[in-house]
Amino acid sequence: MDIYQLVALVPLLLVAATSVVVMLVLAFVRNHAVTCWLTCIGLFAGLLACLMSLGLGSTQVTPLLIMDDYSRIFCALMLVISIAGAWMAYPYLEASEEIREEYYILLALAALGGCVLIASNHFASMFIGIELLSVSLFAMVGYMVHGGPSSDVTLEGGVKYMIMSGVSSSFLLFGVALVYAYAGILTIDLLALPAGPTLSTGYLVAGTAMIMIGMAFKLSWVPFHMWTPDVYQGAPAPVTGFLAGGAKIATFAFLIRFLIASGPDRIEILLAGLSIMAVLSMLLGNLMALLQDNLKRLLAYSSVAHMGYMMVALIAAMKTGAIGEEIAAEAIGVYMIAYALMTLLAFAVISLLAAKNSEYETGSIDLYRGLLYRHPMLATSMIVAFLGLIGMPLTAGFIGKYYLMLASVDQQLWMLLWVLIAGSALGLYYYLKVILVMCKEPDDSTASEQSIRSGFSGVLIGGLCFLVLLVGVYPNPFIEWVQLALGSL
Repeated sequence: MDIYQLVALVPLLLVAATSVVVMLVLAFVRNHAVTCWLTCIGLFAGLLACLMSLGLGSTQVTPLLIMDDYSRIFCALMLVISIAGAWMAYPYLEASEEIREEYYILLALAALGGCVLIASNHFASMFIGIELLSVSLFAMVGYMVHGGPSSDVTLEGGVKYMIMSGVSSSFLLFGVALVYAYAGILTIDLLALPAGPTLSTGYLVAGTAMIMIGMAFKLSWVPFHMWTPDVYQGAPAPVTGFLAGGAKIATFAFLIRFLIASGPDRIEILLAGLSIMAVLSMLLGNLMALLQDNLKRLLAYSSVAHMGYMMVALIAAMKTGAIGEEIAAEAIGVYMIAYALMTLLAFAVISLLAAKNSEYETGSIDLYRGLLYRHPMLATSMIVAFLGLIGMPLTAGFIGKYYLMLASVDQQLWMLLWVLIAGSALGLYYYLKVILVMCKEPDDSTASEQSIRSGFSGVLIGGLCFLVLLVGVYPNPFIEWVQLALGSL
């Protein structure tokens, strides 16, 4: 490794150093506020390093990682999500009796795993990144198992996530082995084979299918979504926000590089299977969300549907034709940014409410009755998040769904387009149901609830709310970032 590669790797080194520094500081000073600030400062330094290195070209750092504008922009998004995760966690953990400080070590390691996954152009680094992210999340999901309000549900969620992640890792490894048998190399760029493959393309198709199944577990694609509602319900609200945003965004970013930049025209047979999973994810996710009376489970099934929406753009990007690939890949990037912001905003509100009253996290949607009267700023922010998830104009969700429909029309994916429209119509019902509950008069059990002082969490919620509206009103800078990222692939 030369000096240029070392400089290119600075964002990842800063994130790795953050986890080490926090761990060393905890050996001498155990202070929750200091630990949170150190984590946020370290992650912010990594974010600045990503943004300051934009436009510096592509640098191959050993055969494992590539630091280009695509890696830098999506690593920056991953670090923004991680900083928001630390910010959300502070009031939540402060109100609990659980050991607090070690949480931030796990968060920094998970952020590092996501960044490694995004920057991977080799199956070995892909597996290292996805396992570092997943193993950290095992502990984060079950973090409140002793001090949480529903330890049984938390333990169940942590165990289910661990088992399903193990299953998905098995599929990933077997798929990588089959691709290696076909290509003889572990790089994801199969167009750069040093010599022609000696085995039939069936190995490539089967191996890629198994890799996609492994990724489908991580992304909650139907029928590999079984863990999602239980993990969302059992995990602490800040962890659920990070899982819904950071973990899925990092995985999808790797898939874009793998399927688009590595010659997807060789594996068109997989499009039928992906189309079926997209239809099932959009329909089943929205239909199951209609039946939920717990807000976190509702958002879990909603995330299944939104992953299905992003699959529509992924399928369009895998179709042949350069123009179609550009529009579709751009649609994935824009929707990833929009979905991350809207999801983080929703869970930031839930985290702050749960910090004051754990029933908001574990109880039914009826607990949010009259929230607009009792906590108007928090309720307004939640309404903005839900309107964005619906896809209403002037929100980030509208721009995201506009791009998805544009990509569908461009590649003439009419069936997927109609299912996307039908799923969005179903989403309109259950999101508005929650909004109407928040707008009702408070009942006797909650009317006397004290107001919540948001403090620094209010700054986070206000900032996320502003960004959701900014992307909806003035999306050009975000679209340009996505175009810059895709231009480096």
